[in-house]
Amino acid sequence: MARFNTQLVHGLPVNDNNTGAVNPPIYNSSTYAFESVGSMPRWDYARSGNPTREFLEKQIAQLEHGRRGFAFGSGLASIHAVLSIFRPGDRIVVGKNIYGGTYSLFHEYFERWGVIVEEVDTTDYGALDDVVSGRSATGPARERPAKAVYFEVLTNPLLQVNNVTRISEVAHRYGALSIVDNTFVTPYLQQPLDLDADIVIHSATKYLAGHSEVNAGLVVVKDDELGKRIYFAQNRLGGVLAPAECDAVRRGIQTLALRLDRQQENARTIASYLLLHPLVKFVHYPGLPGHEYELASNGLKGGGAVLSFEVVPGVNPADVLDNLHVFRLAVSLGAVESLAELPCRMTHFELPREERLKVGITDELVRLAVGIEDKSDLIEDLGQAFDLAYEHYLQRHADEDLFTLAQHVYA
Repeated sequence: MARFNTQLVHGLPVNDNNTGAVNPPIYNSSTYAFESVGSMPRWDYARSGNPTREFLEKQIAQLEHGRRGFAFGSGLASIHAVLSIFRPGDRIVVGKNIYGGTYSLFHEYFERWGVIVEEVDTTDYGALDDVVSGRSATGPARERPAKAVYFEVLTNPLLQVNNVTRISEVAHRYGALSIVDNTFVTPYLQQPLDLDADIVIHSATKYLAGHSEVNAGLVVVKDDELGKRIYFAQNRLGGVLAPAECDAVRRGIQTLALRLDRQQENARTIASYLLLHPLVKFVHYPGLPGHEYELASNGLKGGGAVLSFEVVPGVNPADVLDNLHVFRLAVSLGAVESLAELPCRMTHFELPREERLKVGITDELVRLAVGIEDKSDLIEDLGQAFDLAYEHYLQRHADEDLFTLAQHVYA
């Protein structure tokens, strides 16, 4: 059996042509001819199936050690398809710290259709047990077990580490599904289905595609029954990934390990630099030196390449972000170029400020998605931006002192 890095390059053949082409063909066809009225062709209509898409779906299922894979037009489309298997009145327990778009999908869409969403700290297993079991619920939902637990392996943007095995154990104790967003981690660093999760979701826009050129979402399921339910949602809702985009994700997957190794090395160096910088109050990154045991005990082979930090009080984080040159001021992550953003104004603007602050997403928090550039250039870029932010800090305080002096003189 081929090992992981070989699987990244070659995937599984679809056996769709005999040309000898090294790369799978891109089938830009919306429909396929029947041999006869009574025939049952393998592909008939592109929404229901496409050879290019099937290659990618088989490959992600292979990489995640799942039964079936599914490709969608975006990460949120993949989450929508998974959540659509639930019914009005079903309770879904959600990790407190999740991506803003996912938060919005739960609270601004699925709650409208009667799905009950309850948030909990997924690292507090006692509280998780209470919520999943229904003991802490009120009204008609009391003592009625949840149908699923949804969480991110590394939370966005605070990089809290969730233990897939422990959370899945609690979920299964009450017959609930364990649904894992593995975007930040990828199957290179963890395969959640091996740790007893039931469904894995990827925003393949990020590390899997890896080049900021395509929006895509992938889902992998543990068993055939779940596969039937997700396929029904994919085929009926129709949010499938187009053939050219499927091929773009496939090409990105081929270099996943190479990219992520460099990105993690850069992220560790930058996190260590930030820890010592006088303008930085906190650094959130699970891949810091000395955290290897914590990662391993949570089933992770690495800390990924996203980190966040808070600037000290009085320093405007916008002064740092607006003066970066190698880092690009942009949302998203996982690509070859390094990106920086302000979660409270960008990726997590959907969360009300009160909710953001409850989970620790302050107005001073900056998120970095580290790319494959030379790490010295990235550190120098941060350094000059911090220097300018400090100059602005001093200037503001000088202006405040002059204003105070003037008030005294003219009082």
